[in-house]
Amino acid sequence: MPPLVKICGLTTPQAVDDAIRLGATHIGLVHYEPSQRHVDLKTAAELRKRAGSRAKVALLLVNASQKLTGDALGMVRPDIIQFHGNETPEWLAVVKRLVPAEIWKAVGLKDAGTLERMQKYHGIADRILFDAPAAALPGGTGTRFDWSLLKNHRHTMDWGIAGGLTPDNVAEAIAATGAPLVDVSSGVESAPGVKDVDKIAAFLKAAGR
Repeated sequence: MPPLVKICGLTTPQAVDDAIRLGATHIGLVHYEPSQRHVDLKTAAELRKRAGSRAKVALLLVNASQKLTGDALGMVRPDIIQFHGNETPEWLAVVKRLVPAEIWKAVGLKDAGTLERMQKYHGIADRILFDAPAAALPGGTGTRFDWSLLKNHRHTMDWGIAGGLTPDNVAEAIAATGAPLVDVSSGVESAPGVKDVDKIAAFLKAAGR
């Protein structure tokens, strides 16, 4: 089976339609103002409605307050909440009890110790998304991590990889890690925040979709 593919950081109805038409199983909407891919909650709700049931929709939040988290989930009603900051397992557990959505936690994979530390999310997060360690912004930076860290790792949770993936290297990344899900944002853009339909098509083809 080819891996699941999430195209993240979509900001327009056309980008949503293109990603789903070309075979994306998941799409991502970013609600984080410093990001060049930020969409306000009204826009996120409209894009989520446009996607419908054609693909699973993830809403990305970064260290959001309790109120913002509640407002975002109430307005957008995503299939998945992707926490991409320093959110604690305790906070994720609270959200998980209250919200009928999958909980994903992005983790910057620095070293083998990260693989041990992220076990604190076991039984809470529905999926761990291994990304490059956070720089100025968490995610969407085009930076990759050392894929060899995942070679022969025995996973105890559903997982996926992100960070620096492109149409040119995604097949290599899948072969190196055995990832069941790959997540791309800047790697399918013609400019920061601007998705390129040809790059999306090439990425999905290279990932086997």
